[in-house]
Amino acid sequence: MVLKDHAMLKAANRDIDEAGRSRDPLITLVELIEDLSSARTVEQIADVVRSAARRITGADGVAFILRDGDNCFYLDEDAIGPLWKGRRFPMSACISGWAMLNRQVAVIPDIYQDDRIPHDAYRPTFVKSLVMTPVRPNDPIAAIGAYWAQARRPTADEVRKLEIMARATATALDSAQVYASLSEALERRKFLLRELDHRCKNTLAAVQSIADQTLRRAPSPAHFVEAFSGRICALGRAHELLTRGAWGNAKLSEVIGQALTPFCGAPGLTIAVSGPDIALTPETAVAMHLTVHELAVNATKYGALSVAGGRLDVAWSVDHVERTMDFRWVERGGPPVTTPTSRGFGSRLIEHGVGKELGGRSEMLFDPEGLQFHMRAPLSARISLA
Repeated sequence: MVLKDHAMLKAANRDIDEAGRSRDPLITLVELIEDLSSARTVEQIADVVRSAARRITGADGVAFILRDGDNCFYLDEDAIGPLWKGRRFPMSACISGWAMLNRQVAVIPDIYQDDRIPHDAYRPTFVKSLVMTPVRPNDPIAAIGAYWAQARRPTADEVRKLEIMARATATALDSAQVYASLSEALERRKFLLRELDHRCKNTLAAVQSIADQTLRRAPSPAHFVEAFSGRICALGRAHELLTRGAWGNAKLSEVIGQALTPFCGAPGLTIAVSGPDIALTPETAVAMHLTVHELAVNATKYGALSVAGGRLDVAWSVDHVERTMDFRWVERGGPPVTTPTSRGFGSRLIEHGVGKELGGRSEMLFDPEGLQFHMRAPLSARISLA
């Protein structure tokens, strides 16, 4: 409160020099322009304008009005009596709207003799005459209204000062918008850096886990290189898909397509993919991509994708009553399937990875006619109808 009172006292004394004489209005106008140049928000600009305009023009009241779509918004005021601070009026129903729409200064010596004035709105006020000046006449975004308690014709000098103020205000508003844009850009940059840091750490953690699990179960260095390279490439393809979508949600069909693309080149294979539009969060999309990659690698080595005439059906459906998704991978036409005696990292990832992560369940069925993988997971923030 002390600082505010000090600021008000400083403003009040600006028009008086050290000898107690009235200061040159030109000096006050220059100070106004200096204050506007340091304003960073519309509210700060309005505060500078409303107080300085009264001192420069000698008006009994000043209002700062913003254009708000088809309305005039009376943002701030400084007057001997209340005006319309905080209220909105249609552009066609107030003189500030007329000034902005017609891109002209309105000089009105007697408001009750001018048809542009909504007389009923002015009767409760002290206003008898006024000048309304649009801010940025080529494309008005605001207006400055100066009001007097006596019917009088504002002088050419008063009007000229208000026009100069309006031009300075237009520049200040443009600068405030630039400042806001720069601030927003800096905040966006900080956010992106934090997000990049988060993703890099997650990716490095995933690579470390893949390397560790692959190395533990690799029978030889050559097997490790083959398996590890394939998994890292799959992770890269998942990230490529997400990058194309600006790391937003990804469609399940796109994830499946991206994961299966490297395995579709062999002749004589039939691969069918079908299901409703399902959206996956980035983390879920990566997990699903890696799961499909492991299934495809296994099918290429031992299953339906290893022989001509093999068939793969990938399908999913949604139970709208229970709000769950059912995902199925079914292979047919490949070599006879036997239940393995041990499970590698790929099998563990398939069975206990994405299903558990999504709060559902998954299982591999070693049907002699072809491997099957079933997963059932609840719809959630991570997996939803697109």
